[in-house]
Amino acid sequence: MSNNKQNYNGQYILKNRLKELRAEMNLSQTAFGKMVGVSKNSISSIETGRFCPTAKLALLICKALNVKFEDVFYFD
Repeated sequence: MSNNKQNYNGQYILKNRLKELRAEMNLSQTAFGKMVGVSKNSISSIETGRFCPTAKLALLICKALNVKFEDVFYFD
């Protein structure tokens, strides 16, 4: 992998700290999902990187955590 955070296809890989930040608030995936309007499975998929949230959902997540976008999401 190159130093510019791109995968072999030249695409950026979006990572997140959702699990860590959610745990700091003592929220289950179910409870947090209800806060942002999605299922527990959606939260799990975002946390494990299997699903990349829409811009709207990413911003709802940030608002629910009371943090900036870059505090949750980053390129790796």
